[in-house]
Amino acid sequence: MAGAVSAPIARAVLKRGREGPVRGGNPWIFSQAIDRIEPPSIEAGAPVTVHDASGVLLGMGYCNPATTIAIRMLAWGEAPAIEELVARRLGGALELRRRFIRDDTNSYRLVNGDGDGLSGVVVDRFGEVLVVQILTAGADRMRATIVAALNDLLHPRSIIERSHGAVRKQEGLDDYAAVLAGEPVTGTIAAENGIKIKLDFDHGQKTGYFLDQRDNRAKAGGIASGARVLDAFCYQGGFSLAAIAGGAARVVAVDTSARALEIARQNLELNEYPAGAVEFVHGEAGKFMAETAERFDLIVLDPPPLARSRGDAERAGRLYVELNSVAMRALAPGGRLMTFSCSTHFRAEDFVRAVRFSASNAGRNLRLIAHLGPGPDHPVLLGHAEGEYLTGLLLSDL
Repeated sequence: MAGAVSAPIARAVLKRGREGPVRGGNPWIFSQAIDRIEPPSIEAGAPVTVHDASGVLLGMGYCNPATTIAIRMLAWGEAPAIEELVARRLGGALELRRRFIRDDTNSYRLVNGDGDGLSGVVVDRFGEVLVVQILTAGADRMRATIVAALNDLLHPRSIIERSHGAVRKQEGLDDYAAVLAGEPVTGTIAAENGIKIKLDFDHGQKTGYFLDQRDNRAKAGGIASGARVLDAFCYQGGFSLAAIAGGAARVVAVDTSARALEIARQNLELNEYPAGAVEFVHGEAGKFMAETAERFDLIVLDPPPLARSRGDAERAGRLYVELNSVAMRALAPGGRLMTFSCSTHFRAEDFVRAVRFSASNAGRNLRLIAHLGPGPDHPVLLGHAEGEYLTGLLLSDL
């Protein structure tokens, strides 16, 4: 485990006129905006102070000269010692969640990276278990400090790490999984909006569950009474469970992952619903919607990221049009569609445009009821548009 980060010994000086985004609160500094680093040779993830071309201090962060996002800011202006900074950030993150999270929920995102002032760090809480993702070289150097602060703040039963993915590879890091503190756990039972959920940390995606959709699952439950519901790309059945709790008349859940469907079945049993309360379909959701003769009063369309890089954006646009078109054709008269994009590299306005094309293709006249996004436990810095990724629309047939 890496030790605590020492005080910055290097300084980064930006090119003239390139300090605007930093002053505006964007924590990412791209390599082409940097004039020089003093000394020029520093380790990946080393702390640096950041200055404008005139030498005025802008703040501090950490630097990886080998990546496109060369510096990630941790503080603006004068910064305290890293131990104090991490403790302050974590305490503020917890206080924010306590103001927004419902009493019947003990699963939420405690730290959302840049949005909580800890770039490269994600912490999800599932009751007494904390699951950490450390995604960058700079965050990797803070691991011990983060774990110590989490222990002091929450005294959890376990802190485990599940760090993997493309960002770590870009940062020159291997995937890493370990028990950082407390008991070794492979899973746990948590609660979301009064619904029990089973977590499988060995096999679940990312930290084990997609917490960003918690509020949208509650919204789906609130409009599901008496409805025939299709949960497309259902994963572990979160929207299906919300729909049943909301009084849905029928629920069909479709996913290509047999393992995810099995956990969805276990979640159904965990909440003491009969096995037949949901019809689980192992298959591709787009194909199912295109071929089914059934019409649904509520369709939730929540596919995985379709644009994993900027180069995928054009293809993703076509796929979003195709998926939403078949979903709209499967929508009953007067029905409602909750449709989402979680593609970081596909802009929200482009998604809305794709959905409009879909409505035209499907011959449906739909009303926009609400724009949807992640809950308040997924904050984004106002100056950091790059931090926005989940966008959704609630539509209703006219």
